[in-house]
Amino acid sequence: MSSTAPAKMLGGAPFRDSRIESVDVFQLSAPIPPAKQHVSDFGKVSTFDTVFVRITTESGLEGWGEAKNAAGSTGRYGGLAAILREDIVPLLPGRSARDIQSIWELVYNGVRAGHANRAGRVFPELSRRGVTIAALSAVDIALWDLLGKSLQAPVWQLLGGRRKERFPAYASGGWADVDGIGEELTGYIEKGGFSSVKMRVGALDGSPELSARRVKAARAALGPDVQIFCDAHGTFSVSEAKRFCRMVTSENIGWLEEPVTGDNKRGMAEVRCFTDIPIAAGESEFTRFDFRDLLDLRCVDILQPDMAVCGGISEGVRIAALAAAYDVPLAPHLWTGALGFMSGLHVLASSPTGWIVEYSLGANPVLHDVIEESIQPVEGCIPVPDRVGLGVTINTDALKRFVSRENQS
Repeated sequence: MSSTAPAKMLGGAPFRDSRIESVDVFQLSAPIPPAKQHVSDFGKVSTFDTVFVRITTESGLEGWGEAKNAAGSTGRYGGLAAILREDIVPLLPGRSARDIQSIWELVYNGVRAGHANRAGRVFPELSRRGVTIAALSAVDIALWDLLGKSLQAPVWQLLGGRRKERFPAYASGGWADVDGIGEELTGYIEKGGFSSVKMRVGALDGSPELSARRVKAARAALGPDVQIFCDAHGTFSVSEAKRFCRMVTSENIGWLEEPVTGDNKRGMAEVRCFTDIPIAAGESEFTRFDFRDLLDLRCVDILQPDMAVCGGISEGVRIAALAAAYDVPLAPHLWTGALGFMSGLHVLASSPTGWIVEYSLGANPVLHDVIEESIQPVEGCIPVPDRVGLGVTINTDALKRFVSRENQS
């Protein structure tokens, strides 16, 4: 198009108005008050850490995204922020924010993006997993947020529509010892009207036997009608996972999440073959190719992609298609800030096998304190909002309070 040609129209706005003008990276570390801190196999959680990205177009429209390189609340994010600032952000100014797929492929394939475009297949950079993909996730989420805002539509509508106006949620937490776990989980039920809860097991306890005792105590306190999920954070060995499953067979566990490390997919498949407790995994995986392997190796019964980790909303949609093709439920990992949470909610809501929403009961300032809206359960369910884009508005004054002093932007 020549500089004098009229701008094309898309969604009622000039095409040129969608061009990216600037990208800002915010490395966040939100302090958690001592009274609200918990201890898990990640240690004592005193902060909630993540990275936010803001993409601004020439017309002044803003889209926000989130990247995480640690599945828990804490992690070192200087490297992730640096990859965004030094490697990815320079690629974006001047490009159309509506070219979401082209930008995804550009970042994923890197210097070989031209080869990938000509061949019609991926030529990924060698860093096709890990921090690079997490960084790409933030950009992709922000672009979808921008597209929704520019078209005055929620992201779920752009993905094909939501299946329901609200989805069941489970209260995610459960770190207390044998004597306290029943009271802790019962408190979740009373607080949000949940009918499902998740508790941590594995290295937190030191032995499968103690983990099993805590599960039995939880079941005794909650009764038979509350669904209990267990999350081992990948910390059992294969033999330990089998022992744990055998000891809790009678407790009607809804799923066992990451029984062994995601690096041992054949071991995970062995655990799944051993037990009839459903196996869930995915928060530690990157791109559709990892999730394809989980399914092909028969590792899982439930897929749990994290949109702030796996490659963003674009890749989440492709993972959801795999879940539908293999007829397995999709239950995204949502232990994130508000942007990761909402991106997972939009993908879940539009997916054929979208099932249940993770709702963190750990202290999470980046989920609640940096947005103007409220993300709260209603009778144990999370509403899927009609608001445009991701459906949340960043309070930049609140955000600035959490910007890490180590790496400010």
